[in-house]
Amino acid sequence: MAPLNSLEKEYPLIDSNFQTFCASHSIYSVEDFLLHDLDALFTSAANHSTSHRLKQGIHQLLSIVDVLHPPLLNGLQLLQDSKRNKHVLSTGSERVDEFLGGGLREGQLTELVGPSSSGKTQVCSMSASTAAKHKGSVIYLDTSNSFSPQRIAHFVGQSSDYVSGNQADHRLLQNILDRIICYPVFDVYQMFDLLRQLEINFRSEIVKSDRHVQLLIVDSISSLITPILRGSGPQGHALMISVGFLLKKLAHEHNIAVLVTNHVVGGEDGNSKPALGESWKSVPHVRLLLSRECGSNVCNISIIKHPAMASGRTATSSRLFD
Repeated sequence: MAPLNSLEKEYPLIDSNFQTFCASHSIYSVEDFLLHDLDALFTSAANHSTSHRLKQGIHQLLSIVDVLHPPLLNGLQLLQDSKRNKHVLSTGSERVDEFLGGGLREGQLTELVGPSSSGKTQVCSMSASTAAKHKGSVIYLDTSNSFSPQRIAHFVGQSSDYVSGNQADHRLLQNILDRIICYPVFDVYQMFDLLRQLEINFRSEIVKSDRHVQLLIVDSISSLITPILRGSGPQGHALMISVGFLLKKLAHEHNIAVLVTNHVVGGEDGNSKPALGESWKSVPHVRLLLSRECGSNVCNISIIKHPAMASGRTATSSRLFD
């Protein structure tokens, strides 16, 4: 759920005075607000000189929660929505698509976990170029200067025999790159603001039907979240869960496939494990572990978590991501 400072533009009652009041009660996000004793909060507000406006702000936050709360759906409604609205997007790799039963599913958040050079950004670039080639728009949040137009051109060339100098192929590449909208993002609050603006745009139909966003990529999400977890206690974890909530909300409500990358860290037993800890692992619908065997081009992809497939299932190939 959103941090309070990202709501001020849209909701004037959530101003700096109200945020200062909330901060005095360790409330920095909508989630913090929900975890707080509301009776105690109203009582505290009554002791301030601006008590009336503070109480209005509390009611404003309650109304925001009502809007954010998803409607209750039964199993049949969820199945119908999945069949009607949640399509599968190809990753651009036949082997990965076959492994995943078609590719990335709209409405789901898929996480790629792996060490450096394991192929995470490669899968992101392949998926972006494939979605754009099939007339879908892609939002690419680049948190570590990893986005490369040259890499997109390489994947387009592999799939369409693109030859530099051929005018028709050059136009194809231009159209594909035009459909991939890249935002450099180096701060989690900046990402919140951007995601909130995207949500407003989707709701107000600013995005034209022929430029429907099919894929949202965050490469890498761990580089944004890890800094706020260091020494920030509950606030950092609340922000992390809020990021996941908003990404999943966008995926479900607007039929978007969300793809994020996450690095690995050393565990207590000496084995590598996904970063961001226990609180994050329940957020993604799908978690995939990527790796390359040392000194070779052999790639591995394993299922850590999947709603329809068994954990631990693995595929290995020397051309997995080609």
